[in-house]
Amino acid sequence: MQLRLRRFRPRTGPREHRVVQPRHPLRHTSLRAPEPIGLLLGDHDGLNRLAGLFSFAAYARRTIVHVPLRSGVPPDEGLGDLVDLVLVHHSHGLRPSAWPRLRRSLGPGAPLTVRTDEARTDRDAAALRGRPRWADRRDELRHVTHARTLFLHGGRDAFAETAVSLAYAAGRGPREKGVVEGRAAFVLSLDHLVQGPGGGHPYEIMVCFKPYPPYAHVKRPGR
Repeated sequence: MQLRLRRFRPRTGPREHRVVQPRHPLRHTSLRAPEPIGLLLGDHDGLNRLAGLFSFAAYARRTIVHVPLRSGVPPDEGLGDLVDLVLVHHSHGLRPSAWPRLRRSLGPGAPLTVRTDEARTDRDAAALRGRPRWADRRDELRHVTHARTLFLHGGRDAFAETAVSLAYAAGRGPREKGVVEGRAAFVLSLDHLVQGPGGGHPYEIMVCFKPYPPYAHVKRPGR
């Protein structure tokens, strides 16, 4: 997949950061943080582009991937505050408390076009799925909500597995019942999030396909 991005080089003290954003907003995609259940609503374009951004993040260890989602069209379903999304590797060491200042210093940025490698993403996702569940905590996504932003800290395989899941949701969504009438359809759940102590409902993000009006453009495959 070819991704059109905008690249930024902000500094905090002596350190320079590399931040990328989608060049064009995901207008019909929204996210609510897992507390403990989050909700990702997206149309085909939004879910597909998110899959590409997770795939890019998997192999960009020194890059912060920022996806502004609060500025899109407000969804008519779901409860809770809308949040933006940040993807960053464990090894980067980004503290969520430092993000608001970093975000304010982004500036205009520069155009950047990258191409993701779906075959490599599929291989790394399959490698994760082939291991015993939670065999390595680096395969989990740590999640923190701060400053109306959901931070997902992960590694290569965890981001790759999420990319494959979102690509599946983008393709499967139009096949679900009710979408041609504009109803959201649950497709899958992102459940490889670090779980807190003490039990309770596990942390997860439900992924739902949600077309945008007018709905005449939504055609279920095979029709």
